[in-house]
Amino acid sequence: MPVADRSIHILAIEADPVMQSGLVTCLNRFDDLCVSAEAENIASAWQILTDRSIDIDLILLGLPLDLTTAKLSESSVLTFWQQVKSIEPNLPLLLLASGQERELMAAFQAGISGCCVRGSSILDLVNAIRQIAAGKSVWAPEILQQLTLPTSTKSGGLAYKMRSSGLHQIETALAEIDLQLSEERLSTLDRLVLTGRRRELNTARWLVKRLLPANNSFPVTTGTSTPPAPISSSQLVAIGNRGEIAPQGKQIGIFDRIATKLQSRLDNLTPTPLEIDILRQDKKRELFYLILRQFEGLLDELRFSQVTIEQLPAKQSELLQDLWASVTTDFFGRYQTLSIDDRQIEIVPTILQDTNIVRSEILAKIPQPIELLNYLLFQQPLTIDNAICQAGTPAAADRACSLLENLTICMANAVMQPLLNRFADLESMKTGFYDRRLLSSREIERFRNDLSWRYRIDRYIGEPQAIFESRYRLFTFTNYGINQISIYAPRPQELAELGGIPLVVTLALETRDAIVPRLRSATTFIGSGIVYLLTEIIGRGIGLIGRGVIKGVGNIWQENNRIRK
Repeated sequence: MPVADRSIHILAIEADPVMQSGLVTCLNRFDDLCVSAEAENIASAWQILTDRSIDIDLILLGLPLDLTTAKLSESSVLTFWQQVKSIEPNLPLLLLASGQERELMAAFQAGISGCCVRGSSILDLVNAIRQIAAGKSVWAPEILQQLTLPTSTKSGGLAYKMRSSGLHQIETALAEIDLQLSEERLSTLDRLVLTGRRRELNTARWLVKRLLPANNSFPVTTGTSTPPAPISSSQLVAIGNRGEIAPQGKQIGIFDRIATKLQSRLDNLTPTPLEIDILRQDKKRELFYLILRQFEGLLDELRFSQVTIEQLPAKQSELLQDLWASVTTDFFGRYQTLSIDDRQIEIVPTILQDTNIVRSEILAKIPQPIELLNYLLFQQPLTIDNAICQAGTPAAADRACSLLENLTICMANAVMQPLLNRFADLESMKTGFYDRRLLSSREIERFRNDLSWRYRIDRYIGEPQAIFESRYRLFTFTNYGINQISIYAPRPQELAELGGIPLVVTLALETRDAIVPRLRSATTFIGSGIVYLLTEIIGRGIGLIGRGVIKGVGNIWQENNRIRK
């Protein structure tokens, strides 16, 4: 049976038991991969290979080798590779190395199938396994770059030793965390804490690799001084090529920025009522963290599925709907029930019945989700105010952060919207989720009415106006709460599809824009004429009359004084 039609059976050889356990757990999560055998040294690996009852399609060998009671004559990868080829000529070998092992040059020259860097994304490793199982050769670009350097380069001394030791400790800690995260009974809080630690370790690993020098010395084990053979691009498929899915670590900064903002107040500072306003601060924060974690999991699934840029637009509705359903299930609990009129009603299945309403009213109106996914998955540039900003620039990172914050807030509103429609006035909901200022039935009904009017105003006035003005309104997190910003984005297709009252609103806005300036000019002209008439003509006339009266009164007064004298 072809490998593509069944699971890829893997023999994992790793001396570190913690690393082995984490590696096996992660690989077995994928449907097309199966670690059918494990070995901690060459001796046990050789026994497994000679046992014909175990299916093995690929060997994953972690360096350095453990040769405990080995039956091999030499302590090298080449010796093990030659022994394997003697019994299984077509069995591929994938190395997992830190990049500093002396055997790598000889392994590359001997035609070993591939090599991945320890500590790289599990998805990079899975991608390499699949390609090697398909008959390709996959060597990590970092290792290829070092293999092409001159062999006379000296090691980094103390800094290099610190680098190797630090990376080993970080990788061991990451494997332990991945193993703990694989437990299904893990609480939400513990999962959030472990996820945060994993991000910190990934950041530390990135800093160690960038700040401490690597050992670029790879002497050839054969003893010859000839330079390595040139690397042909037709022979190798490098991990992380341009246009392929980007590693997960490149987006850690955006998630960390949002997580930092979630530590502050989460009050709604906008005049627009939101569904999440009814939640307590702690529940609101828990919901936001859950959405971020689930969105990060969605990115991992898309990387695993090897989705392409062209496929994403067609999957937009399905992706957002799946994200909403998973967040709703985790937030309320898959099996949580409510007692209503002596009936037991499950919350999540009842809420999921409103899928069509939530999709049309909230999820379909989230701005630029595909642009955000393209940025996070493929490092595609973002268009900001008609200017193309490359991935990694501060402007692109800020825009991606704003889009993700808005998606998080809108998704939280989508989670709460069906609950307010069906279970708004239940005491169990009030005590478990609501803000103490919104506990009375009157306040809840007032809150729901405000939301209802907001939907009507947005549907018939707010959204048509935003489309006509070529902008999106984004909800974002600040240090003081949730605020709203506007970004420029051409929306000609949506404008052409408007009809009914929304179209009338845009026509009214256009009419106002056409008439108001002229009316203002005419009013200004008429007003200036009236002012001129009142001041220059009537005012001067009144002034002359007044002067004449005053002069006449003065003459009479002087005449009377002469008569008296």
